[in-house]
Amino acid sequence: MIVNKMFKLILSSFLLYFTISLQAFASEDFNKWLAKFQVQAIKNGISKKVVNEIMSDAKFLPKVIEYDRYQPEFYEDTFTYIKKRTSNRKIREGIKLYKKEQKTIENIEKEFKIEKELLLALMGIETNFGKYLGKMDIVSSLATLSFDKRRSAFFTEELLILLRLVDKNIIDKEILFGSWAGAFGNFQFMPRTIRNYAIDYNNNNVIELKDIEDSFASAANYLKTIGWKKNQPCFYKIELKEDIPKKYLNSSARKIKNKKKVNFLKKYIKNYEELNLKKDLYAAIIIPDKDIIPGAETLSPAYIIFENYEKILHWNRSLRFALAVCTLKESFLNEI
Repeated sequence: MIVNKMFKLILSSFLLYFTISLQAFASEDFNKWLAKFQVQAIKNGISKKVVNEIMSDAKFLPKVIEYDRYQPEFYEDTFTYIKKRTSNRKIREGIKLYKKEQKTIENIEKEFKIEKELLLALMGIETNFGKYLGKMDIVSSLATLSFDKRRSAFFTEELLILLRLVDKNIIDKEILFGSWAGAFGNFQFMPRTIRNYAIDYNNNNVIELKDIEDSFASAANYLKTIGWKKNQPCFYKIELKEDIPKKYLNSSARKIKNKKKVNFLKKYIKNYEELNLKKDLYAAIIIPDKDIIPGAETLSPAYIIFENYEKILHWNRSLRFALAVCTLKESFLNEI
């Protein structure tokens, strides 16, 4: 615990110095980058009018870089991360929303074959059921992350997609406020997610991702399209034996490796008999704290994960995020 607190203190000090340094030299370079990006956007077929209107007010936001470097997924241990996001208060708020919007949510569950508990869990963790949608200027956030070198290509493409959505009148340029990473609405859709999966469920010719109907249907459409399987397991917490080969231990969400059938992995699981797992399911083992928390044990905590768990990783490439979503989903299942 002391090591973890020291780590956070050192990281916070570094980020403060990092932010001050960024402010000192980034503005001039950002403006040069912005001019080049506007030329690139127009060459990509986006109207000059939209590019000028949207990008003229874009600013470099040092705070966005700080948030990017200091995400909870990068420093909170798994127990803390899950506990914060699956509290009894959150369960009560989710049930309250469900009772208010029960007919709409159940219709969407039936049409898309995506559990209402999963949709509630995702909305609860992403925006606390619409209470924390984000107030940052999405254009400036995306521009800052595009200018930054860490994931420039990814965020440049997101910004171009956003401009195309505005150019095609799919998104209203007046409502471009959301998270520091450029996500928008009840389920925090990035621009490419809006382009690929968002739908006008109530047929009023506008996609309104801050409203229940369009946002729930769009989230359900996304999950259905990427292959979520209703009523299939997500993960189980396990106790590992010391003799498990390291190659079967996944500590990164980038790519889950060495998936095997449960029948093969069971010999490495101490509490296998208690779990009542289907032997023919393909699974993998994750150890989410190992590469994140200084001094973390290698074999604990550990989880056996299944195909549905990996679908949540499509939503957010974080081992802890997927664990929290599935945990909250199961909590709703026991209450609704």
